[in-house]
Amino acid sequence: MSSPLSAEIAHTTARIAVEEGLEWGPAKRRAVREMGLPARTALPDNQEVEAAVREYLDLFCADTQPGELRALRALALVWMERLAGFRPHLAGAVWHGTATRLTDIYLQLFCDDPKSAEIALIENRVDYVPRTVTGFRGEAVEALSFSSLCPELREMIGVHVLIYDFDDLRGALRPDAQGRPPRGDAQALRRLLEETPP
Repeated sequence: MSSPLSAEIAHTTARIAVEEGLEWGPAKRRAVREMGLPARTALPDNQEVEAAVREYLDLFCADTQPGELRALRALALVWMERLAGFRPHLAGAVWHGTATRLTDIYLQLFCDDPKSAEIALIENRVDYVPRTVTGFRGEAVEALSFSSLCPELREMIGVHVLIYDFDDLRGALRPDAQGRPPRGDAQALRRLLEETPP
């Protein structure tokens, strides 16, 4: 059972995450600052934040969010098909269903040769920015970030391709604390798209 303060931070985090498209980590830190709390204040876990985000979406975005999520998932599938040789998996809010038009797409590739994924983007004439981010086990991971036009939303959407070794795939598919897959391949994403009406 979370404390009232933790719940309040979670709800402030949810508002910031949805309205500004921030990732949950930065949104939690911003919530603490906005609420005038000490920087060392204990933060709600991601499960509590996700519940608050879903509540916020139901209350304030029920008429727009499902269509925006579907459009982002369709765009993610386009890139997964283009990068099919690298075992792409969709993760983050677009996979979990809490994304809006402000949310970026996070794809995770599991490659035998990490450089080959970069070459594939070059061959597709993708103007990407390489950077290093924190991976799903807390390790440093190479990410290739670019923007892609989402036809349904008529907007450019941020796409981040995180490159892992092929061997990392085994641990990547373990269910999360709620028993759900933390990421999905193109087949799983197609099923989600078939299950949700346009």
